[in-house]
Amino acid sequence: MSASPDKSLPPLTPAQSEHAGRVMARVRAALAASGGWLSFSDYLRIVLYEPGLGYYSAGAEKLGPAGDFITAPELSALFAHCLARQCAALLKPPGAAVLELGAGSGRLAAELLCELSQLGALPEHYYILEVSASLRAQQEARIAGLPAVLAQRVEWLEALPASPISGVVLANEVADALPFERFVSTADGCLARGVALGDNGALQSVDRPASEPLQRAYAHLIAQLGSALPAGYSSEICALLGPWVGSLAAVLARGALLLFDYGLGASELYHPQRDAGSLRCHYRHRAHDDPFLYPGLQDITAWVDFSRVAEAADHAGLEVAGYCTQAAFLLATGIESELAAITEPRAHARAVSQARQLLLPGEMGEIFKAIALTRHWPGPLEGFRLQDLRRLL
Repeated sequence: MSASPDKSLPPLTPAQSEHAGRVMARVRAALAASGGWLSFSDYLRIVLYEPGLGYYSAGAEKLGPAGDFITAPELSALFAHCLARQCAALLKPPGAAVLELGAGSGRLAAELLCELSQLGALPEHYYILEVSASLRAQQEARIAGLPAVLAQRVEWLEALPASPISGVVLANEVADALPFERFVSTADGCLARGVALGDNGALQSVDRPASEPLQRAYAHLIAQLGSALPAGYSSEICALLGPWVGSLAAVLARGALLLFDYGLGASELYHPQRDAGSLRCHYRHRAHDDPFLYPGLQDITAWVDFSRVAEAADHAGLEVAGYCTQAAFLLATGIESELAAITEPRAHARAVSQARQLLLPGEMGEIFKAIALTRHWPGPLEGFRLQDLRRLL
């Protein structure tokens, strides 16, 4: 753990302290086995994904007031209602399906199914791929409360579908959680910023020569940017992003892959003034930048490089059919009419407050982006009619 935890953060309970200790023991064992240094991606694989220990694999509350952060679907049904309007067009062919990755509490799935039913565009199947056993249990409980005609369409998967689907693949705040590397630029290339133990036994960042894969990824980034980054510039690279998009493309026969996440195109994400990177940690709705605090109990993410997403989509034979801010997507898919339809004063006031969080630049409106990657889909997509930011990719 960090030598001196931030006193502004809520303290750990005894059970949380015990869990963090177990995760820390696993990290120490991995450090010992690797000669005293771990790449940052290997560190993330332990503290985020290690079975029974990692943040996404263990049973701690993650979403909502008792959790660490809140996503757009968890904040308001407005998000699902607007998204349903976009999905409805993509689900018109008979046999169409939805595949949702990382479905959170299951609220988006439940509300999407209800709204798609109202729109006469129910998918034949609604697949959910979830790595967290605790979140899957929440999802199953929520879906069980739906009418049978909706609940019977939902199926949980252990891996991506064996056969391609036609319809929609959804990933809301999934890409930012993929394990990533940290780097520091030098006159000759870059160093890998990994993890080691300090003299006091606490975890700390230590720079080592970059691995060949990281060197290649960094060289590709510099070629993409068209100029070198200043010496000492630090940031993150997610080499898994391209293969991840490729794997999703492989299961899409026809329709669209819709991604929602916080991020930027490469030229903005790696602007010389953004020289400290975008790594963010979330614990009990507090954001901070210490990835060694409370291992296994906090979320650790980095902003998504949407240029890398677009490039991977092109390599996989997908078309980048749209890229815009979340605010533009929601306005294009009718969030204003959704608000106007709520007439009860208290409910309307609550919905307006939620809409502000979804739309305002200082909240989720501009930080979050929506991108549509399509295959064999000829027409325009409603959610991207108001804004086209593809020139920034």
